[in-house]
Amino acid sequence: MPTFNHFETFTSSPRRRFLQQAGRILLALPFMAFTAVPSCSSSPSSGSSGSTGTGYTGTDDQLLDDIERAAFSFFWEQAHPSTGFVKDAASVTGSDNSTLSSIAATGFGLTALCIGDSRGYSDSASIQQRVLLTLQSLQTKAAGYQGFFYHFQDWSTGARINQCELSSIDSSILMCGVLTARQHFSSNAAIVAAATQLYEAVNWPWMLNVGQALSMGWTPESGFIASRWDHYCELMMIYLLGIGSPTYPLPASSWQAWTRPSYTYQGITYISAGDPLFTHQYSHAWFDFRSQHDAYADYFQNSVKATQAHKLFCLSLASQFSDYSQNLWGISASDSANGYVAWGGPPATGPIDGSVVPCAAGGSVVFLPTDCIAVLRNLRGSYANAWGRYGFTDAFNPLRNWYNPTVLGIDQGILMLMAENYRTSFVWSTFMANPETRAAMKLAGFQPNS
Repeated sequence: MPTFNHFETFTSSPRRRFLQQAGRILLALPFMAFTAVPSCSSSPSSGSSGSTGTGYTGTDDQLLDDIERAAFSFFWEQAHPSTGFVKDAASVTGSDNSTLSSIAATGFGLTALCIGDSRGYSDSASIQQRVLLTLQSLQTKAAGYQGFFYHFQDWSTGARINQCELSSIDSSILMCGVLTARQHFSSNAAIVAAATQLYEAVNWPWMLNVGQALSMGWTPESGFIASRWDHYCELMMIYLLGIGSPTYPLPASSWQAWTRPSYTYQGITYISAGDPLFTHQYSHAWFDFRSQHDAYADYFQNSVKATQAHKLFCLSLASQFSDYSQNLWGISASDSANGYVAWGGPPATGPIDGSVVPCAAGGSVVFLPTDCIAVLRNLRGSYANAWGRYGFTDAFNPLRNWYNPTVLGIDQGILMLMAENYRTSFVWSTFMANPETRAAMKLAGFQPNS
């Protein structure tokens, strides 16, 4: 098999080139938009959409367990045995020579290890050893500054890759994994000590760069990135982690430093700046926003609406792309036949071509379970080439018979975490047991719905 190098894919897309050149992290660039056609109530037959089977016959819980077990295998097998750093991506077969890790994939991986421990996917002693190894490698090997870490690293050494940015969002995903591990393995003093040290080392106010909203990152070559986390997207975790810090806290007023633009699609009004669907998922993987609100919104219900709107948006494209149907929809930032793309909608963003991204529906299973599980059942039962050693491929296009030969760590991560939250609320209950996370939400003004 040829050597797989996801970093080449990373640098091939417009967004990824921009990230490399300017360090920007947000997946909200103005890609060429395709005009959505009116909603289409009819859907193609399974044969016309490239279906190759009759559907998944197991229970919903069996399906979600399949997804979680496969994702756990990715995070277990595609972490370096000497550092614990998780690859950014890997071949669906597991046989590649990539050496690129991402701190976001490692953050998802730490949480995946906790889930695997709770479900007995591997023996607890081995899992705890891997968690501790990862935390200690972050302390001693991973390149970083002011408690933040560089977006991409060599998985065996922790060395920074190609002058990538010190990433505020990816460091936050990492810290969510760190705090989940600290709480789940609270009886392991070494894990608790290492996790606490990592979280308390993050200098959140430094990333404000004398502003109200956090910078998206920093490089030693160019300093702070001019773009800031200043409108609603996946940013909630960054601010809450900072507000809750016992050592370098953000002021509670920073919760008001970002805008919450209103968007309406087919009669559904919700907070969105037109970003891909994952922006309505990531913070929710750890922070439990259910049945509560701040001065502005019930963010869980906001993601419910965002998912409903996204499904309607995909169905509106059915006359252009005959594969999209009630049980086959979902477009979020992912790999494509032409490289990494920040596509989705509404509004239509990116070169939409009929591709399906499993983590779009899978990552929203807690918000719209019936609809999302219907998609996952169809994917698992009808598209054999969309499933591999680590679960669903990152993306595929049945109209072109294209199946991505890779999986991405962050996409397998959101699939696994949300599946577990839907089944047991494990990630939510574990992460929210940290006193810092509870304090942060109180300081941000959250209160129970009446």
